[in-house]
Amino acid sequence: MALRNDQGIVLRSFPFGEADRVVVLLSPSHGKLRAVAKGVRRTKSRFGGRLEPFCHVDLVLYEGRNLHTITQVAIIDPYQHLRSNLDRVVAAGTMVEVADAVAQEEESSVRLFLLLQRGLRALDAGVSHPDLLTAFLLKAADIVGVAPALDVCAGCGRFDRLTWFSFAGGGVQCDQCRSSGSFSLSPGLTDYLAAVVSPELSDLPEADQSFSGQAMGVARRFVEYHLERRLESLVVLDGC
Repeated sequence: MALRNDQGIVLRSFPFGEADRVVVLLSPSHGKLRAVAKGVRRTKSRFGGRLEPFCHVDLVLYEGRNLHTITQVAIIDPYQHLRSNLDRVVAAGTMVEVADAVAQEEESSVRLFLLLQRGLRALDAGVSHPDLLTAFLLKAADIVGVAPALDVCAGCGRFDRLTWFSFAGGGVQCDQCRSSGSFSLSPGLTDYLAAVVSPELSDLPEADQSFSGQAMGVARRFVEYHLERRLESLVVLDGC
């Protein structure tokens, strides 16, 4: 066992013993990390608030067989501003929930880390674009290899008569490839989704309110289908 330096974004944490917490982080080099922060639940903890969710931190870890131990931690970016707005907190919570669900332990996660970092930066900078979270979800789906087909039929690859959409079938479908459970989307919605997912999160096209809500619904349900779980952080938006 040895000491090593790493960095990560805190996804969540949970109690461990009487005074410790297990902190779950996303590292660009090592994927999902689980590390013990000893004494962090005590009032005089030397870690203070440096291991709160969303924080981007620099770490010194003592490598363990099952759990690492955090020996030092310094904040790179706390993303403090996003915490003052409920909508941004919900969006950030969804981003870290998705990252937590798809990241693997001890596997390089550079693309996922950078996507999460850019998403949190946008929220922290006050970006209130209604399609920001939609774009994040679709980009996350692309990173893990399940991005929906939006401009060609997911079944045969044709470019026209794409009137159906299927979560199980992988995106838009033509009449011939239509599968069980597919449904019709509003005309122009798939083009809108394709436009949203193409640019950087900081450079999204002008939103169309007639499409934004539907686009979010499709992206959310698509990701939930492939994760085989609800995004609990979005339950607050459902009013339940």
